[in-house]
Amino acid sequence: MTDTRRDSDLRLVLGLGALALASVALGPYILPTFLINSLLRAILYAAVALTVDVLWGYTGILTFGQSAFFGIGAYAVGLVFTHMGFSASHALLALVLSLVVSASTALLVGWLSFYPGASPLYASVVTLALPIVVTQILFSAGTFTGSSSGLSGFESFDISIEIWFWISGTFLVLLTGVAWLFVRSDAGRMLVAIRENEARCEYLGISVSRLKILLLMAAALVAALSGYLFASMQMVVAPEYAGFVFGTELVIWVALGGRGSLVGPVLGTLFIDVGSAYLSGNLPYVWKLLVGVAFVVVIVAFPGGLLPLPMALLRRLRGIPPPARGRGPMLELAEPRALPGLRGDSASALVLEGVCKNFGSLRVLDGISFRAGRGELLSVVGPNGAGKTTLMRCISDGAERSRGRVLINGFDTGRLPPERCVAFGIGRKFQTANTFDSLTVAQSLRIARSRLERPWLLHCSRTLALPDAALQVIRATGLDEHLDMAVRHLSHGQKQALELAMVLALEPNVLLLDEPTAGLTKAERTLIGRILRDLTEHHGLCILLVEHDLDFVREVSSRVIVLHQGQILLDATVAEVVESELVRSIYAGVGSHGESPS
Repeated sequence: MTDTRRDSDLRLVLGLGALALASVALGPYILPTFLINSLLRAILYAAVALTVDVLWGYTGILTFGQSAFFGIGAYAVGLVFTHMGFSASHALLALVLSLVVSASTALLVGWLSFYPGASPLYASVVTLALPIVVTQILFSAGTFTGSSSGLSGFESFDISIEIWFWISGTFLVLLTGVAWLFVRSDAGRMLVAIRENEARCEYLGISVSRLKILLLMAAALVAALSGYLFASMQMVVAPEYAGFVFGTELVIWVALGGRGSLVGPVLGTLFIDVGSAYLSGNLPYVWKLLVGVAFVVVIVAFPGGLLPLPMALLRRLRGIPPPARGRGPMLELAEPRALPGLRGDSASALVLEGVCKNFGSLRVLDGISFRAGRGELLSVVGPNGAGKTTLMRCISDGAERSRGRVLINGFDTGRLPPERCVAFGIGRKFQTANTFDSLTVAQSLRIARSRLERPWLLHCSRTLALPDAALQVIRATGLDEHLDMAVRHLSHGQKQALELAMVLALEPNVLLLDEPTAGLTKAERTLIGRILRDLTEHHGLCILLVEHDLDFVREVSSRVIVLHQGQILLDATVAEVVESELVRSIYAGVGSHGESPS
């Protein structure tokens, strides 16, 4: 995003925020009392819907459990004020209880939902069960929680409805503003990256599970605070506020308003909840049916929600041009630096000892052992099914190996996940371009630097510092002229180069490349080959290359390993491998020049 457009968007948001605060200030003087009462509830519901949008719309975590955290905040007030009476100290106690219990519950839910290897479906299933569990606890606690009737009539803050409107309205406006700054910050872009390509984030050294848990805990705190304000204002709590129906309604409101837009879910919640207050009495069942039908129609016909439609029309009427492309953040050349704690044994940048991989009774890799040093480009070739890509996974992810050891710069990776292995100085490029399609080139590179440079929470940096090796790749491939372009608009060759630059941004000294020339033109292959030779000769990287194109292997490699049926058939120089009759025999239809039939 260019500076001009960023400043324009910031002015627009500040103007809308000022208008919203002015509306909150004037609301009690111009709106009828019934509408004020309805808006008070809708405003706090909208704050919870905002957290659902950040979790679902931006991070891809479909959650039904935010109602449970809202209920925890509300019941903290009801229980303390009912059984202990109201006072300033008791109000503070209720606030602390609501935040501590909700954060602890979110930590447990996050651990169950996002542990390494968990399916994205787990989060939806666990959060689907959470409101049911919470409501059953409330029912079974008898008179202590009021069971199905809840708690009411307890003493609370002596504040007028107008002041409550100002408090809740200001809370929502400020919360929306902070959420807007966050999702557009360097840290906020990581949410989109996680939603689009979780595996790529892990191999960039980002602890996806930890980030999801922290985000869920932050969303739980906001929902609990909303519940705290709601119960303090209404002086009534009931199990429905923590229930599954309310959790599902939040998802519906977010979808109708516009998932991933922040303002859409807020407006959708305000409109639907206030509309329910007016129409549910006259149309008790038809109104819910209409909302349900609208939800289905929007999901099918307008998956982005309703808000993007008028927003697109407004941009067209204002004559706002499409985002500029070809200009991005100013690049600042960063001197390459060694990763902390790496050992200087140049003879053993990468060591494999008896690596095996089994799928049940099928052994894909059988006792793979070799060493590779810094400044060496070691190619791994072999027919399809030889276990080349499996070998890459076993090196970069400790959990993939059935047996054996992998040492990176002298560190045994054990059973560590990819994001932990990256810290030892390894980077992996996948067989197909593995990038973030909706982000720009500059944003993708910045995310790749997140492990080394802590991203801003509420700010988007205007400079991009890259190590020399990554900078060389983007300059050589022309990506420096397209930093503000969305990745989905890049060519296949540019995406391959971008992924390589992202991996190099980690400043690794062991680089795993899985068929980096697949689908590239001859000119692009030549360029990639020149870059790889420079990375080994001038930057001292140890590169492990899996490749089918034997001509390319012959041009760039210093050594070649031939895999066949999960075992090392030959480990020799390029010339010895090319001239080997044994190697020729395992490739059906090999020509006289050693060209692979692949």
